[in-house]
Amino acid sequence: MSKKILAFGASSSKNSINKKFSQFAAKLFNDSEITLIDLNDFELPIYSIDKEQVEIPELAHKINNIIQSSDAYIISFAEHNGAYTAAYKNIFDWVTRINKNVWNNKPMLLLSTSPGPNGASLVLNIAHKTYAHSNSNTIATFSLPSFYDNFDDQKGITDDKLNDDFNKTITTFSNAL
Repeated sequence: MSKKILAFGASSSKNSINKKFSQFAAKLFNDSEITLIDLNDFELPIYSIDKEQVEIPELAHKINNIIQSSDAYIISFAEHNGAYTAAYKNIFDWVTRINKNVWNNKPMLLLSTSPGPNGASLVLNIAHKTYAHSNSNTIATFSLPSFYDNFDDQKGITDDKLNDDFNKTITTFSNAL
C-alpha cells in the first residue's frame, strides 16, 4: 500500500526556493501518493487567543485534515530573521489549537535552503528541536546552502558531496515510511 506524503515549502513566496526544494524531494517517492500544498492557499488571520475563542477558521480545519490524513511529511523551511516565516508560524499556531500533536508521531523529512551559505540551518534546527519533543518517529534533516549555486531545476543538487548527504537523508526518511 502506498504511503500518503504531504509536501510543502514553509514560505508564502510565489517563487519560493523551499517550495521548489520540497517538490524536488517529493518526486523521489514516486511509489507514494504525494500531496503538494501552497501555504498561500491557507492564509489565515493572525492567531490570537481572542480570535480562537470566537472561532477557529475553517481553513485551519482544512489544513489540519490534510495533515492528519497523511502518513509522512516533507517540509522545506525558509528562514526569516533566524526563525520560521510568519505565514508558516501562523498556520502552525492555528493547527495546534485543533490538535496539539500536529505531526502524530509520523516520519518527517525536514529540509531548508537559502540563497546564502547558511542554508537556513537556524530554522531547520529550531524545527527539528520543536518537533522531536512530540514526535518519536524518524525526523530526517538536510540543509542545502547557496541554493542558486548548488541546485538545478533539471538535475537537482549539483554538488557531489551535498548530493551524497542529501541521498543519505532521503534513505533515512524512506526507511521510516
